[in-house]
Amino acid sequence: MKIKNLTLGLMVTVFAATSLASSGLEGQLAPDFALKSSTGENLRLSEYRGDVVMLNFWATWCGPCRQEMPLLDELYKRYERVGFNLLGVNIDDDSRRAMQMIEELGVNFPVLFDARKEVSKLYEVEAMPVTVLIDREGNVRYVHHGYKPGYEDKYLDQIRSLLRE
Repeated sequence: MKIKNLTLGLMVTVFAATSLASSGLEGQLAPDFALKSSTGENLRLSEYRGDVVMLNFWATWCGPCRQEMPLLDELYKRYERVGFNLLGVNIDDDSRRAMQMIEELGVNFPVLFDARKEVSKLYEVEAMPVTVLIDREGNVRYVHHGYKPGYEDKYLDQIRSLLRE
């Protein structure tokens, strides 16, 4: 019995270690999901296959998120017409606060609401913001944790590179 429990414990540990951690997502197929958007419609990630997609996980209480969002919106406006999509994934319990912040900042990209944190768990988001870049085939190519001024330059290079593929 002890050997069976030890084996089971090792299997669980190995599985947990190889599950989709944010840093381990790169190179893997992006987990699919559907969430209600700020426009009221449900959006599904797999419907964007064929485009380069940026997922940006954020919250209203996150200062760096507030700083980053207008810069992300500029990237969205600039590259939307050439196959780039940006989906903001808000994790607040109350979507009304998120809607206020979207309006206040003048954000145009679609914002999805993950109040139950199910998508955040899929992507094992543990801090805000987390930005995930997905290629046209649906594979996670880059994962960024946090935000500091200048990160948007790195995003720009990576978006351009993915759009050229």
